[in-house]
Amino acid sequence: MNWSVITQNLPLFFTGVRMTLTISFLALLVSIPIGVIAGLFRVSRFRLLRVVSAVYVEFFRGVPLLVLLIWIFFVLGRFLRLGPYWSAILGLGVFSGAFVAEIVRSGIQSVPRGQMEAARASGMTYLQAMTYVILPQAVRKVLPPMASQFIILVKDSSLVSVISIVDLSMVAKNLVATTFRSVEIWTFVAVLYFCITYGLSQLIAFCERKFHMDH
Repeated sequence: MNWSVITQNLPLFFTGVRMTLTISFLALLVSIPIGVIAGLFRVSRFRLLRVVSAVYVEFFRGVPLLVLLIWIFFVLGRFLRLGPYWSAILGLGVFSGAFVAEIVRSGIQSVPRGQMEAARASGMTYLQAMTYVILPQAVRKVLPPMASQFIILVKDSSLVSVISIVDLSMVAKNLVATTFRSVEIWTFVAVLYFCITYGLSQLIAFCERKFHMDH
């Protein structure tokens, strides 16, 4: 095996890493508000809101991300003129938002019902009880899985190369097409993805320990 193809193209690989992390981070910023709203709707007292959020969650969890990215780019993107970059962010964002919604829902439902009943008995409205009693407790429970969702996003972002985003996967595909060194290139890309996700997981674990120490 000839590993010189790696050393000669390190700037390209690092450019791909930067694009992968940028798209993943921006998609996370899109998914969090969507997921939080959908998660709150899932536990709403209003049936219509619960149905709407359930349809959203089940639909986007049931559609493959690859199909969703292609549809947004070739169909929705034509009407909104999104381009591949924002199509990728939107696709990853709404897809991840469905999973964030379930994280939020489970976090809220993990708070004992007695907390809501006690808050209402003390004179709080439903909204006040949710804001000041339920959500602060739920946040502690949803932060770890929410952080893990970012790691999942990084791995899922490898699919955006199908709509011409020059991320780490696309860099690898282009280099393989020109150098025919598929073993070396894909092995190195796999190592890069592992380093990214492992580094993020360690950072998340550190933040969790600090959070628990402060509380």
